[in-house]
Amino acid sequence: MMHDISEHMDIVGSDGGMVGRVDKVEGERIKLTKDSDPHGMGHHHYLPVSAVQSTQGGKVMLQMSASEAKQQLQQQMG
Repeated sequence: MMHDISEHMDIVGSDGGMVGRVDKVEGERIKLTKDSDPHGMGHHHYLPVSAVQSTQGGKVMLQMSASEAKQQLQQQMG
């Protein structure tokens, strides 16, 4: 699955809502671009690769809704 994830792919929730964009994969985590920061502070945030349901149509599809993913991102400190 990790090898199917590449830079600048959109990350979308199971509900189709936009979560952010891939910067790169680091180990078992997906690093999101700084402009995906839900705090608007320009910090990188991460999602676990285990949260990915699939990749299709140039998008990373998550196993959780966009709002759930954003909530997880907001809990992270810059």
